[in-house]
Amino acid sequence: LILYWSARPKTSTNLLTMPGLSFITGGKKKLKQMIRTGTLRKPRRMQSQDYQTILETCLRSKKLFVDETFPAEISSIGCGDLLRKLPSCVEWKRPQELVKNPQLIAENASRFDLHQGLTENCWFLAALASVTFHRNLLSVVIPRNQSFDKNYAGIFHFRFWRFGEWVDVVVDDRLPVDKDGKLLFVSSARKNLFWGALLEKAYAKLCGSYEDLQIGQVSEALVDFTGGVNMTIRLRQAPPDLWQIMLRAAYSGCLMGCQTRSGPERVLENGLVSGHAYTVTGIRPVTCKSGTANLVRLRNPWGKIEWKGDWSDSSSKWEQLSVKERLLLHKTREDGEFWMSIEDFEAQFIELVICKLTPDLMSHENGKEWTLSMQIGKWISGSTAGGRINYTESYWKNPQYRLKILLGDNMEKYANTCNVLVSLLQKQNHKHRNKSPPLYIGISIFMVPPEYQASGSRLPQEFFLTNRPVNNRCIFINEREVTQDFHLQPGSYVIVPSTAEPGQECEFILRVFSRKHLLEVQGEKANTILCCKKVADKQDDLQNFIIKYFEKHQEINVSELQILLNKGSWSSARLAPVKFSLDACKVIMAQLDVRSSGTLNMIEFYSLWQRLLSFQEIFQSKDIDKSGHLKLNDLQAAVQEKGITLGRQFYTLMARRYGNSSLKINFENFVCLMLRMEINGEVFQNLSKDGKGIYLNEAEWMMLTLYT
Repeated sequence: LILYWSARPKTSTNLLTMPGLSFITGGKKKLKQMIRTGTLRKPRRMQSQDYQTILETCLRSKKLFVDETFPAEISSIGCGDLLRKLPSCVEWKRPQELVKNPQLIAENASRFDLHQGLTENCWFLAALASVTFHRNLLSVVIPRNQSFDKNYAGIFHFRFWRFGEWVDVVVDDRLPVDKDGKLLFVSSARKNLFWGALLEKAYAKLCGSYEDLQIGQVSEALVDFTGGVNMTIRLRQAPPDLWQIMLRAAYSGCLMGCQTRSGPERVLENGLVSGHAYTVTGIRPVTCKSGTANLVRLRNPWGKIEWKGDWSDSSSKWEQLSVKERLLLHKTREDGEFWMSIEDFEAQFIELVICKLTPDLMSHENGKEWTLSMQIGKWISGSTAGGRINYTESYWKNPQYRLKILLGDNMEKYANTCNVLVSLLQKQNHKHRNKSPPLYIGISIFMVPPEYQASGSRLPQEFFLTNRPVNNRCIFINEREVTQDFHLQPGSYVIVPSTAEPGQECEFILRVFSRKHLLEVQGEKANTILCCKKVADKQDDLQNFIIKYFEKHQEINVSELQILLNKGSWSSARLAPVKFSLDACKVIMAQLDVRSSGTLNMIEFYSLWQRLLSFQEIFQSKDIDKSGHLKLNDLQAAVQEKGITLGRQFYTLMARRYGNSSLKINFENFVCLMLRMEINGEVFQNLSKDGKGIYLNEAEWMMLTLYT
């Protein structure tokens, strides 16, 4: 069975693309499409519960759904330490019983919506906060067309990637609360939003119970939300180009999380929490009086408790920045989000996790295709569970996978080597996540000499007694997934995944990413071989063009901004093609030029591009007649979709300012308007301590009114 992976975006709304999976079988001449569950389009139904069937049944019977497979009982919460935190009275209520106008999710759902409850699942919330930056990912995890209004029947469904397949999880909307109606677990800052609470319930059902969400790694949840591959950087041994790695990660739309040193969760003197997961929500180089500083923005899933050191909300470091940088970046609200220097980040956090759907981040070879191969295997006691290489009598019995690295283009950067990323993912053996602690697992790769290459049989015990792996020391980690990056010359290799100790049983998935390779089971009949290939398209070409442009130009001026923006395709109206004028680019530059330098760097441009994609999606959805213009009512609907509500007179004023003589607004002017509204809204949130008002000195007022 061969599986081709198409990373072609369904729409042009994001540079980060989702894989579409489909099986094909047969010989070279005849290929037959097969229907397979567990894919993004056709996920496997957990416990065979079909959302659409149950919904229609409930609507016909006019009864709200009651999920007997995850009942509104203490058993669904768990049976361990979490029970000690519960109040004496626990009730289960539907959102309509808690608030007047419940909503599942708002268009402007953000990381600030989520607050951690009694469960110690900061790792889950840190990953979820990262997903909120990517609307396409969020709509995969939370399928659209669900609400408390239209076709409401007390049932919702969510999707997660588990052990090589997408799984659809159905839940009812009964949530545990105390006697005052306060949610016991994840809640929202906006009391009428319930996407966080219901998604947490679905994930608890997937893992076994709410108790099973206690303690975990942010890397685990990132993979479950995306099906991506993780790169973990131990910050004590951080590479010298860590900042450049994070820059590339931010620009390519990666999700990032981090963890403080292990130990009981407690607040330290510096404001950080030990044994705690955080979300990396942004990175930014800033210009100080003493030079450039590289800053990392982080968020505590608690929604409070922040860093107290340099570049914290109360730090005097902010006085070293220009007025505009300070206005746009510095905020004083206690919302759990804060800035710190890259140096403090390396010193205070133990690891950084970067999750990407394809591992281009790992390579400097931009613009090339990646191939993914995936194998499903199992360690069986007395048969294929041979333990690590020290166990010379049994190690050779471990599963063996022959890897052929093929000569590719432009491999000279690493002395004719190919960048290869290997991921080993183990499957939990128990339906309850916390009752199946991960084994210590590791990966070794051996180069196969010519005398062993002709034979397709397994490599014998003698081979491993006389040959050392290319990764001289195999590190075993008791985490669900272990990944390792290699630079391999073209040739023949064998991958040996193993547990640290012999006789330990577990299923696993082996994933291999590279520019050009073949992967097959060594010495066995054909097992399930999943060969996935990334298909390049115009959007990929555009992204590669932009990346290469910034490799040559660290900063771009307004004329270069115009060139890059006009490379994009922004209109679906044939009679109204979008071309950004120089004047419009000057307006855009003024909004995003944080450093008041008259230029944009890669991160500032990426922020702009992401905004433009979201504006484009809204504009095209409201431009019903495909005229390339929004009328006054369309404009109001478009602005409100971004979560901004204004009086009718304001929309008329905006149409007069940004529209033509008929009060119609094209996409170019819509972008200028929305940017101005969003940036000014962010400045207000940064400066306001109570969300009601702000105080500006004369210099700040002039900066806002004249330059932005």
